[in-house]
Amino acid sequence: MSPTRLYRTVATAEAITWAVLLIGMFLKYVTDTTELGVRVGGMVHGAVFIAYCLTTVLVAIDQRWSAGKVVAGLASAVPPFVTIPFERYAERRGMLGSSWRLAQAAPAGVLEKLAAWLIRKPAQGVATGVAAVAVLFAVALVAGPPVG
Repeated sequence: MSPTRLYRTVATAEAITWAVLLIGMFLKYVTDTTELGVRVGGMVHGAVFIAYCLTTVLVAIDQRWSAGKVVAGLASAVPPFVTIPFERYAERRGMLGSSWRLAQAAPAGVLEKLAAWLIRKPAQGVATGVAAVAVLFAVALVAGPPVG
């Protein structure tokens, strides 16, 4: 799977889970019918949000994004539905390649070496990504909601 296709897929999934969460919030807070949409939608959105952030970092390392573009990509996951316009922006600006640079190029530095390993060994890369999402999700569950 190319960086463009992976990023588009995860950005779209993040926007869809935002919609599910917002529908759940409407049902809970406006119609007062159920909170199931917030419980389930919130958990699914949380996991996909983490996956989007990890994907953004992986693609950014491989495609050599500037720090500002990485921050913009990560920040696009905070407001609802902004990951899709950011993905389109990134594609128009040539930030998403049709192939993985580190699949062939020699990695420079620790982050590129890790990214190269994930890219060159796709099965282990996917397993590592799923494990990373699970660990970060568990940490978020233990930390609990923000206190305001």
